[in-house]
Amino acid sequence: MNDSTATPIISALAPEIAAETAARLRTTQARRADIGNRLLPLVGVALLFGVWWLVAISGVVNHVLLPTPLATVTTLLAETLSGRILPDAGATIWRTAQAFGLAALLGVPLGVALGSSEKVYRSIEFLIDFFRSTPASALIPMFILFFGITDSSKVVIAAFSAFLLIVFNSAYGVINARQSRILAAKVMGAGKIQIFRDVLLWESLPQTFIGLRAGVSIALVIVIVAEMFMGTEQGLGKRIIDDQQVLNVRDMYASILLTGSLGYGLNALFIALDKRFIHWNGK
Repeated sequence: MNDSTATPIISALAPEIAAETAARLRTTQARRADIGNRLLPLVGVALLFGVWWLVAISGVVNHVLLPTPLATVTTLLAETLSGRILPDAGATIWRTAQAFGLAALLGVPLGVALGSSEKVYRSIEFLIDFFRSTPASALIPMFILFFGITDSSKVVIAAFSAFLLIVFNSAYGVINARQSRILAAKVMGAGKIQIFRDVLLWESLPQTFIGLRAGVSIALVIVIVAEMFMGTEQGLGKRIIDDQQVLNVRDMYASILLTGSLGYGLNALFIALDKRFIHWNGK
């Protein structure tokens, strides 16, 4: 093939080659952007550990009272691999799961029912806001009187705190449902039960998930606090307070680090569930 024959062929293929190259470039850029987005949360982790490390080695705080991040992570790994911390973590997770499950089971239906009648909700709004605004730790003495120093008391007080958040958000999800969709359902001849089932329930889900996400976080926090001050045989809260009393600071910080990781993991789980199942949110 001589040059005069090859030139038209190359000219004809040039747009296709350019389009393919551009498509590959866009794919590569998209992959890099996706990797960058996935790595973004690590910036906060690096910042936390960097500041922690600088404070620990600077001498501003006694090194006995503030070990380095490496020493803390090493202790956490050793405690995890040896299995010594697992019973405490398991007890805390189980109490949190019980409290959250109880709160969600009661809170979501009640919140949706209250939200479907704004007048009914407004009539008891003070009670919900009053107890929601009261620090749960201030209610611990009351729950001890009612339930004693048992696992049940720890679960109930955590469930109570999570329940209020879930009811509040579920009710507001129904109250603030888009009127355009409700009107569209009415125009198409839907009755009250159909509107409640096919419109209000689905419209309330995004706000309900916000309540569930906040509820599981507060349940974990209250369980930890209850384990610290209500007495128990196992639990991360008990482990933290016991280590603090004997100045076993490395183990104390390791337990705190694990507690924070659990909270972050639960929050990330609910964000993933929200994106997976409430994909119409904001549309």
